[in-house]
Amino acid sequence: MNRFSANRLTPYLFMAPAALVMLLALFYPIAYMIWGSFRSWDPSQSITETDFVGLANYMKLLADPAFHESFWVTLVFAFSVVSVEMVLGVGLALLLDRKIRGMSLLRTLFILPMMIAPVVVGLVWRYMFHQTYGTFNRMLDAVGLPRVDWLGQNPLLSVIIADIWQWTPFIFILSLAALQSLPRSALEAARIDGATPLQQIWHVKLPLMAPVLIVTLLLRLIDAFKVLEVILVLTGGGPGLQTEILALRIARTAREFRELGEAAAMSNMLLMLLMVLTLGMFAFTRWQEARARRLRFTNQEES
Repeated sequence: MNRFSANRLTPYLFMAPAALVMLLALFYPIAYMIWGSFRSWDPSQSITETDFVGLANYMKLLADPAFHESFWVTLVFAFSVVSVEMVLGVGLALLLDRKIRGMSLLRTLFILPMMIAPVVVGLVWRYMFHQTYGTFNRMLDAVGLPRVDWLGQNPLLSVIIADIWQWTPFIFILSLAALQSLPRSALEAARIDGATPLQQIWHVKLPLMAPVLIVTLLLRLIDAFKVLEVILVLTGGGPGLQTEILALRIARTAREFRELGEAAAMSNMLLMLLMVLTLGMFAFTRWQEARARRLRFTNQEES
């Protein structure tokens, strides 16, 4: 090996131990879960004592109406909460992106819901939705409207409201940070060209914020697919299967039904779904960047 090759390999040799530890820590649990999904696995057994069943756990899930129901509830919940949170969070950031006295205090108050433990959030909202003593029904009584059985007749809407309350501040904080880091020259140029505030938002601010918003959207979407504690405390997945999202069904399958192999198969299917969404989001980002490059190139040629 000559001296040039040795110099090129030296950084990789120093990085190798850390990379090996990281790979083991990252991929061993995933590999364990994938292997477990092909086994008939009872919690009383170690994985070496289990029987190999191939794709039986996956085939059973694909034919299970309860799994289909949980999958659908998960999709509705995740896309509903993320859509509303993005609109509210970005809207609040655009509204408050100005010099306001007490802005630091306002930001702290906004992020308070994120700091509360999910179990506590579930308990608080369970009390607020209570049919007899709940805050919302007392307010309806005060204005002469009939009471609503929030958790009995509208359980999914109730958990969606609780999630939006807790996580909209996350979108708001990241959007506000993105807004305040935008190049002032671009905004000033738009103002000089006579763009209205709405045109500045639509044609300048939102396109420049797009990379941050896409990452924020992805993070929230991944988190929304895995939410568990709030729904567990608020509705327990009921009534029936109306709020039993996949994370809750996985926990019940593993603990109550004692089917670790089936729970691992469900986890893998959820993982694959999130990977597809992540890759789709990255592909969309790359397409946007390529499109922006093409537009810049076309504009330069025309000028």
